[in-house]
Amino acid sequence: MTETLMNAADRWRPLAELLQALLERIAGELPGWLGAGLTVTRGGRPLRVLATAGVAEHVLPAQLAHGGPVPVADATGAPVVTDRLFGDARWPELTRETVFDGGPAVEAIAGAVALPGFWDEDGAFVLSITLDRPPGADTLDVLRRYAKLTEMTLVVAETATAGDPDQMLDLLASRAAIEQAKGAIMATRRCPPEEAWQTLRRASQEFNVKVRELAVALVEHLGGEVTAAAEGGREIRPGAPAHHAAERLWSAFTSVSP
Repeated sequence: MTETLMNAADRWRPLAELLQALLERIAGELPGWLGAGLTVTRGGRPLRVLATAGVAEHVLPAQLAHGGPVPVADATGAPVVTDRLFGDARWPELTRETVFDGGPAVEAIAGAVALPGFWDEDGAFVLSITLDRPPGADTLDVLRRYAKLTEMTLVVAETATAGDPDQMLDLLASRAAIEQAKGAIMATRRCPPEEAWQTLRRASQEFNVKVRELAVALVEHLGGEVTAAAEGGREIRPGAPAHHAAERLWSAFTSVSP
């Protein structure tokens, strides 16, 4: 049993090191950085902390227990920005005392930002930052840029541990379809990526079709092809319900001004 656990730890160590480096790179681009973290969830299970840097080691577990921008971002699918991590009415139970549990507190903590994302239909994450000042105008933009790298890191990690080439090709094809569909929604609705993703997810739930099938049907409805599906030799074939959902979704977009 001990040997098995050690092998698992060895397998995940490169991912942990890569994520740590990613968080530290974010820190280098944001003045006033105090901490950064990555929380993940799969299949609707509770969020768990995957990687931290700086004060996020204390801040993230406290948020998962008492509320904060990270669980709000996960629940709503929208970015959360606050000038005051402590004292925000959206999470009244999150205080310096609950974060540091009687230990030495970091008095400089002020603002925070949490950005939700996904790496496949069931896997979601929140990338977050803690600052010694209110977030600047570019803070969210910096996180959005690193969110793409985070997505691909998690994709590679998941497929590598599964050890199934077919699963990896399916996942890459799915992501390509979703990214193309998101791009179409973003261009039409003039919305950010996370809003486009939530639009796809809500529509898939409403019409009871898989997100990847809805995405492919939407791309096909617009006269396009899913690039990675062709390159990888994998094909996602949406059924009639997905095509119907795509037509209804696009009709709703084009009949209402953004």
